[in-house]
Amino acid sequence: MARYGPRMEANRRRELSWAFQAGADQYDRVRPGYPPRAVDGLIPAGAREAVDVGAGTGKLTTRLVDLGLNVHAVDPSPVMLEQLSLKLPDVVVVPGTAEETTLPDACVDVVTVAQAWHWCDPVAASAEAARILRPGGTLSLIWNQLDTSVPWVHRFSRIIHAGDVLKPDFLPSVGVEFSKPERQLTPWSLPMSTDDLVGLAQSRSYYLSANKESRDRMLGNLDWYLLEHLGHERHDVLDVPYVTFGFRLTLRP
Repeated sequence: MARYGPRMEANRRRELSWAFQAGADQYDRVRPGYPPRAVDGLIPAGAREAVDVGAGTGKLTTRLVDLGLNVHAVDPSPVMLEQLSLKLPDVVVVPGTAEETTLPDACVDVVTVAQAWHWCDPVAASAEAARILRPGGTLSLIWNQLDTSVPWVHRFSRIIHAGDVLKPDFLPSVGVEFSKPERQLTPWSLPMSTDDLVGLAQSRSYYLSANKESRDRMLGNLDWYLLEHLGHERHDVLDVPYVTFGFRLTLRP
């Protein structure tokens, strides 16, 4: 079961989210981006101004810029925003959170939150998104997820403690300001080396917040699984299946 929204205790959510304050280079290198077809359907026709909340190193921001949107990137981590600026120097970066973006009222057409809504207080974050959106604006939420219907991926996800496994009928918790989410699922795949898979594990909140003993145990289990049990070499490239969950919500009048 996914540990998203109000079901994750606020203190634990805060503790895990702060684990991302370091390691921006690795995060940017090993975390997947978002396939264009998964993003494009979440952006309303005619949108010009966007805020990417929890932008991190710019995995989603890049696609928004490619679509011709004027984007503000909001994130609480200066390290992440610094990494984003190296790739996207024309994007305005704003230190802030989903609950407090510091942006003006009614200033954008679309608010996007990629791989981050589960770190937010959904009631406060919904109210803030409603405040900065123009009338009829769109809130778009998106998650990449390993396709755990594939047996080897399922076991890999268990080893790396990828507890955020969404069921196909999952709907995010949002405030009353927004309509019922429109859901789209996009299956795709990404070539990754076994080294990249280890790096992916090291970029996750469980590893980042774990002690040395737990980290060493995870890495040992990964080596055994990938190299001995599955029989791969250290630099073999695997086709890793993903599913992208996208949700589009409209600001109520």
